[in-house]
Amino acid sequence: MANGVERETGLVLFSDDELREMSGVNRGSDHIEVTCGCTSHRYGDAVGRLRVFVNGDLEITCECTPGCQEDKLTPAAFEKHSGRETARKWKNNVWVIDNGKKVPLCKTVLLKYHNEASKHANASHRSNNGRACHRDEFVCCTRCNKERRFRLRTKEECRIHHDALADVNWKCAELPYDKITCNDEEERASRRVYRGCTRSPTCQGCTSCVCFGCEICRFSDCSCQTCTDFTRNAKT
Repeated sequence: MANGVERETGLVLFSDDELREMSGVNRGSDHIEVTCGCTSHRYGDAVGRLRVFVNGDLEITCECTPGCQEDKLTPAAFEKHSGRETARKWKNNVWVIDNGKKVPLCKTVLLKYHNEASKHANASHRSNNGRACHRDEFVCCTRCNKERRFRLRTKEECRIHHDALADVNWKCAELPYDKITCNDEEERASRRVYRGCTRSPTCQGCTSCVCFGCEICRFSDCSCQTCTDFTRNAKT
């Protein structure tokens, strides 16, 4: 076997030189594992184990406390679990120890295949004019019963929507795009009909804007078929 971890194609995932100064490196047959963490000004450092897979998937096992049961977290979920005050920027907030220093993931080689996979996924699911083919969806707040808009243009946005629909206690304050509370007005019905379809602005659902599963909206760590499986919880 060549130095580093080999990809399924026979190429090296990461060379020994790229990982030499990183803390807690372990090598598996289809992934590498390193020590990672996320810092909250209030709670301090939450430490975990980051696994980087050959297909670009990222998983974190949290070790913030000896009894923590959080496993197979996405970096975004780990960031939220850590109590990070300025969440929603996991590439900057989740770090690894490289050469004795905390280094954001975005400044390491560890996102190379994740970014590559996301780029290919975005390119493979676009309409003729280049826009992503997922229309906006709405999630109902369990506290105020108001519906909030979710954009589904990227894999990360699809994941946020996916997790919000799966959360039986989702609330307005957890919406990442805008600072919204339950006191804010719900979108007017005249505005809600615009869902971002590339074929027709007021489309109520067609093959151009409704996806039943692609690389952008499917997630290997979830047993559901697509992120649209949960749309039964949202109003049309």
